[in-house]
Amino acid sequence: MTTRAVIYGLLIVFAIVYLMPLVVMVMTSLKPLQEITGGNMFYLPHDLTFEPWKKAWGTACVGLTCAGIKGYVWNSVRMVIPAVLISSLLGALNGYVLTKWRFPGHKLVFGMMLFACFIPFQSVLIPMATILGKLGGIGQTLIDATGYSFGFGDPTVNLVLVHVVYGLGFTTLFFRNYYETFPTELVKAAQIDGAGFFQIFRRILLPNSAPIFIVTVIYQFTNIWNDFLFGSTFAAGDSSPMTVALYNIVNTSTGVIEYNVNMAAAIIAAAPTLVVYVLAGRYFVRGLMAGAVKG
Repeated sequence: MTTRAVIYGLLIVFAIVYLMPLVVMVMTSLKPLQEITGGNMFYLPHDLTFEPWKKAWGTACVGLTCAGIKGYVWNSVRMVIPAVLISSLLGALNGYVLTKWRFPGHKLVFGMMLFACFIPFQSVLIPMATILGKLGGIGQTLIDATGYSFGFGDPTVNLVLVHVVYGLGFTTLFFRNYYETFPTELVKAAQIDGAGFFQIFRRILLPNSAPIFIVTVIYQFTNIWNDFLFGSTFAAGDSSPMTVALYNIVNTSTGVIEYNVNMAAAIIAAAPTLVVYVLAGRYFVRGLMAGAVKG
């Protein structure tokens, strides 16, 4: 009984410590600026207001543009959705090949992809910038020839490409471990029945991959949405993702630091990842454990 009380007590203390910054952010975002500068940040709002949220969304200054963060949220959405879907599907395909269609040297290939997971973000900036510069040159050539760039050189497309390449090692690792536990007999039976490579993948592997897909989507969505380094390096101005806009809005000073607007913008930036975890978080550990034990 005493042990249980100690455990619950520690959990409550840790929960308070972790939740306190979020509570302060929410309360600060709902206060007028005068109440923030003249009071205690732990006090509940006396004059509740949603004006900071409206300003952060629609009229706050991000650099030299005072149009709020709504456009940058859309930039992040346009970047995150294709990057997560493409990297997850390619990771599933890689995991399928590395476990069910093994070839000479498959362990070396997997080891090299695993090694890529541990390469620091900073060390790939210059190679990535070189490749994206060449793609931008191709885009300019296409514009001269046809009038359209077909996405080459577009900052959002560049960020999608960067995140797909950098995330592919992780998604391959997740799916490879998960498919190791998948019965190979089912794949061989499908081959005997005449099913081909993609037919087996589409009709047998994918329908049974929901747990690991949820894990991969949560992991990739959180990493890509919260990324700042790639966003600040390969995008600029109105094409920047949400995290870069948040940095700019906090550092854009017009004489008075609007803490309530900054907090509202920070909560809006963090909301999508919180929603994803609330809706699918319970499947996260379940999906990880599904591929953890081979039986």
